[in-house]
Amino acid sequence: MANALTLDNITCTFQSKNDPLKTYTAVKDTTLVVAEGEFVCVVGPTGCGKSTLLNVAAGLCLPSKGSVESFGNALNGINSRAGYLFQNDALMPWRTALENVAAGLEFRGIEKNETHTQARAWLTRVGLNGFFDRYPHQLSGGQKKRVSLAQTLIMDPQIILMDEPFSALDVQTRQLMGKELLELWQNNRKSVVFVTHDLEEAIALSDRVVVLSAGPETHPIGEYRIDLPRPRDVLEIRMTPQFLELHSLIWRAMKNEVLKGYEQQQTQ
Repeated sequence: MANALTLDNITCTFQSKNDPLKTYTAVKDTTLVVAEGEFVCVVGPTGCGKSTLLNVAAGLCLPSKGSVESFGNALNGINSRAGYLFQNDALMPWRTALENVAAGLEFRGIEKNETHTQARAWLTRVGLNGFFDRYPHQLSGGQKKRVSLAQTLIMDPQIILMDEPFSALDVQTRQLMGKELLELWQNNRKSVVFVTHDLEEAIALSDRVVVLSAGPETHPIGEYRIDLPRPRDVLEIRMTPQFLELHSLIWRAMKNEVLKGYEQQQTQ
């Protein structure tokens, strides 16, 4: 069986914003493999190139070197098998929650009554029954994230790419969203690549954690199997001895890179 996603020895080099004669290598010689149905979290210092990897997986960015495959097929454009949940909400302010969730199916040419039926079902699944007619400005941060999640899942992607989707939420809401995400994922086991700088969040959610070095030329420096039992309650699992052992182990590998990344941010 082919892997859901294979980024093979990729390098991403960009032209410098400040000097067109110079280049900047965000990611170098990086390999990332995600099995079908696997939940993988990618962690690393701020600005280390985590989002670049997601953009490559989505087909939004072509690597300067290396190759990308999705389910065994070479990826040379937009990854039609992937859904992307961005850090910032991509909701259309002039559309209601129902209309935002239905939009993707409408763009595919599906009849309006059917799209709205499916959108109502997905909004109900993410806990927003009764909020169908609310506009984005009438929703809390957590509610908007639920709409964005339904907007992605209604398209039935085989791969879900998530770029720090809960980072703007308060701690309690963030943990609740993680719990709801796992409950939804448990039902169909899509392949997930979840980017975060929060190590606790990564361990609580994933099957495997990939740790990246500080940039530039970021690359994996460690990979850790998260053998905590499923189904998993992310509100409770953080208190268990196994969780604390994993956190300590991975943090030892991350600490110097986080400090290095912080120093780089201060000098920019």
